[in-house]
Amino acid sequence: MLREMAVSAIRTSKLSKDYGAGCGLFELDLDVSPQEVFGYLGPNGAGKTTTIRLLMDMIRPTAGTAYVFGLDCRRDSVAVKRRVGYLPGELPQFGSLRGREVVAYLGGMRGGVDSKAVRALADRFDLDLSRRFREYSSGNKKKLGILLAFMHRPDLLILDEPTGGLDPLNQQEFYHLLHETRDGGATVFLSSHILSEVEHVCDRVGILRAGRLVRVAKLDELRAAGESSLEEIFLSYYSETDPTRKALPE
Repeated sequence: MLREMAVSAIRTSKLSKDYGAGCGLFELDLDVSPQEVFGYLGPNGAGKTTTIRLLMDMIRPTAGTAYVFGLDCRRDSVAVKRRVGYLPGELPQFGSLRGREVVAYLGGMRGGVDSKAVRALADRFDLDLSRRFREYSSGNKKKLGILLAFMHRPDLLILDEPTGGLDPLNQQEFYHLLHETRDGGATVFLSSHILSEVEHVCDRVGILRAGRLVRVAKLDELRAAGESSLEEIFLSYYSETDPTRKALPE
């Protein structure tokens, strides 16, 4: 037990995926501690989704390694997936399947899930599981994705833009769920470009620019150093017109 507590929830070393023409992810060194909410920030195309797909073994790295709770994301990908709740930026198209059938299908692949936990999540987000997937609005599809990620009470949540399409009330409910999940012992890795969201729920943030990690820090440390706004920090790395924009590290 003590040994497991000492193992990083996520650890990467020189993790890279080179798509050519300067696109991809390059030499990512990242360490996410157990039971923290880590915000992964960057604009579209910065490499956030590429990182997540590498962690989930959906694509293979050009170089480097990635581990989840000490498990190699390539060699032990099945064991990794057992411990992870994954919410992709876009859900697969489940067509005419009803919400409850999608839950039953994916829950069966996990060896079964607690029906009470499923019902509680559906009620919490006012999601009608009797409707067909193709009838869902974008917001209800996102709610189903949240339910699928959380329903088996995973040790690690990997969430790619999790609140896109949610109305403000359901966004707040999602934030409450994140805090409860973290307090219950889980780790959350949350990709986002919504600065207010990251400030609201995350313990630490990492900022990506052009496929490279340019900053990792605790939010309270940033504020203590006089950097009171995450937006100011973010813009200092991304605004092409800002003369104080920080260069990438050598």
